[in-house]
Amino acid sequence: MTTTRKRYLADLVIGSPAESGPYTVQLDEMLDFARRYDPQYFHTDPDAARASIFGEVVASGLYTAVVWRRLDHEISGDVAWICGISWKEVAWPRPMRATDVVRARVEYLSKRLSGSDPKRGVVEVRYALVNAREEPLFSCLSINLIETAP
Repeated sequence: MTTTRKRYLADLVIGSPAESGPYTVQLDEMLDFARRYDPQYFHTDPDAARASIFGEVVASGLYTAVVWRRLDHEISGDVAWICGISWKEVAWPRPMRATDVVRARVEYLSKRLSGSDPKRGVVEVRYALVNAREEPLFSCLSINLIETAP
């Protein structure tokens, strides 16, 4: 069994971007998610969606965030996160579509020790999901708690 070394507060490099591998968005997954959790017609019904402003089925914003999260684990899955505290500046500037090839991006913007517990750090992160044309589909600033040491 291979054990991956965890990255702690001191290991995160401010200003150093990282990117996941590609993921091709699947129509069936998009439809299944939307039918269960966000049943708007332009997310669930290909025929009705043709009459929408999108002209076709588009992914739910929530599903777009789920895809970003899955891909972010390729980048940040080894970070000793404790939990997320907040998201700010959350945006879905373009819809994600079936067959889009997407990648997650991360950039650590700042880090500091917690004011209440020296075993914890606070990290501000810029997250994004982009398509193959480099168009942003999802982005946010995230404030997270992280362990300072093993």
